[in-house]
Amino acid sequence: MPKRKTPEQRLLLDQLQQIAQGLGETFAPFCEVVVHDLLDPKHAVLAIHNPLSGRSAGLPATELGLARILDPDYPQVVANYANRFPDGRQAKSTSVGIKDSAGRYIAALCMNVDLTLFHGFQTAMTQFVQVDAQAAPRESLDPAGADRIRERIDQFAARLASTPRALKAQDRRALMAELKAAGLLDLRRAMDTVAAHLGVSRASVYSYAK
Repeated sequence: MPKRKTPEQRLLLDQLQQIAQGLGETFAPFCEVVVHDLLDPKHAVLAIHNPLSGRSAGLPATELGLARILDPDYPQVVANYANRFPDGRQAKSTSVGIKDSAGRYIAALCMNVDLTLFHGFQTAMTQFVQVDAQAAPRESLDPAGADRIRERIDQFAARLASTPRALKAQDRRALMAELKAAGLLDLRRAMDTVAAHLGVSRASVYSYAK
């Protein structure tokens, strides 16, 4: 018989089901999201979204669930471990244990990602980005020195715990002063490179440089 749940435990399980539903809808159709009720190990699967494994609610706890039931010190987060669906498809799984205020595992949220689709993407992208270095003359559509400019901009933004496109106007002015002092604004099409990396117009870049 499942143990009687306290109001706190029922609330945690209810909230966990809402989280699982949101994750399931967000990552459909390639991620299975499962809520395990560890207080009822014989019928632990409380809810399942995108059931890629073919499972349904009411099934018993997995080995991982049983391990948490037996050991409250079992790791609360087990992330990105290799797994397989019953039909042999490769999966990447993450399991998050949920404890009540007494430190007892009462539930687990598990996500199982079907890697089949992503392996297909990876193969296609690998083929797409391949180039034959012997088939064409050496050429670059990027102006010389553009990488140096972008790298300096990235470093500047990182010092401010920001990103190039999130820099404020006053930060962009300071950036332009730094680029000018380093001689980077003298490089070919420097203003175009800065504008593209900051996500602003060329005219804005000139205004920041004044």
